[in-house]
Amino acid sequence: MTNQQKRICIIGGGFGGLYTALRLSELPWQQDQKPEIILIDKSDRFLFSPLLYELITGEMQTWEIAPPFAEILANTDIVFYQEEVKGIDINDKHIKLADSRQLSYDKLVIALGGKTPLTNVPGAIDYAIPFRNLQDAYRLEEKLRLLEEAEQDKIRVAIVGGGYSGVELACKLADRLGEKGRIRLIDRGDKILKDSPEFNREAATKALEQSRVWLDLETEVEQVEADTISLVYKGKVDTIPVDIILWTVGNQVSELITQLPLEHNEEGLLITQPTLQVNQQEDIYALGDVADNRDATGQKVPATAQVAFQQSDYCAWNLWASFTHRPLLPFRYQPLGEMMTLGVDNATLAGLGMKLDGSIAYIARRLIYLYRLPTLKHQLTVGFSWITQPLVNLISNED
Repeated sequence: MTNQQKRICIIGGGFGGLYTALRLSELPWQQDQKPEIILIDKSDRFLFSPLLYELITGEMQTWEIAPPFAEILANTDIVFYQEEVKGIDINDKHIKLADSRQLSYDKLVIALGGKTPLTNVPGAIDYAIPFRNLQDAYRLEEKLRLLEEAEQDKIRVAIVGGGYSGVELACKLADRLGEKGRIRLIDRGDKILKDSPEFNREAATKALEQSRVWLDLETEVEQVEADTISLVYKGKVDTIPVDIILWTVGNQVSELITQLPLEHNEEGLLITQPTLQVNQQEDIYALGDVADNRDATGQKVPATAQVAFQQSDYCAWNLWASFTHRPLLPFRYQPLGEMMTLGVDNATLAGLGMKLDGSIAYIARRLIYLYRLPTLKHQLTVGFSWITQPLVNLISNED
């Protein structure tokens, strides 16, 4: 970085962080105005998280849903640091990395994402598996492999949380395990997918019934142990044997964020302006799971990949506008519908006047996500793989 050149540091390479960086690099900067863009993430790969479930059933491979940052950023001038951020000094505008290096910044984007809280129920942190990243998927895959190789009659899985992630996991696992699977979905509410459109909820309920997934609604988890889970229903405790416990409930902000001298809400989320700037901090932006996300009307928006994707456009524009002396834009969320996978060759989609389920929704979901992949090169490579894979499978079966 030259003495005159400004620097934007983006912490977190998920949807909010990566797509902000990519959009920034595409905006029409004048040569003497363009800042250095630095993206920092502790992983070497971007994860297209809505497709993480497809790893369970082998419908997709890691390279398709988790391309390396080096590959994504190869034809850009974005600088990537594979490092963990250990601290942020907002007064001196420095980021402290795990290797003791420090990076100065002129503008900072915080898009770290959250983690699944496991400390609220005894035993959960020791025995339950969250499902947010590749490591979680690999851990689940290894447990499934060992159980399948053991050739036991039943493989018993308890999934805590009847939201999007819990339902999608239940359907994929039911398809993978088939007759061996004994899957139960546990939620404290009186219905699954409480924030979902009715059409999607009905499609999901039907898919769960067809897959013989047991629903434990209005049920609390009291304790988790190595091979049991204790459930409370109407005041009575029932301890059930399990082989795998998956935890999909809640979002927790890292201590790195909660300890910053910035404005937080009661959940520890950063309070932001409609421009995505953190309150009282015109040089710091926050989006995704770390922010108390609201649109221009003050309406709270969900912490989903779709929201982070849209926020990245506004965040990039506002950063560009702040350097080029243009007015900043308030974030306006456009709900584009909701999609869920409900197993192999089954999905549901509601939004933009459409209501689809079954195989058609499955194909539509794939095509929409293909379009959302971060670069044209990756879109073409993955798209070609999806087209040719059925032919490869057919040839392999004939051999």
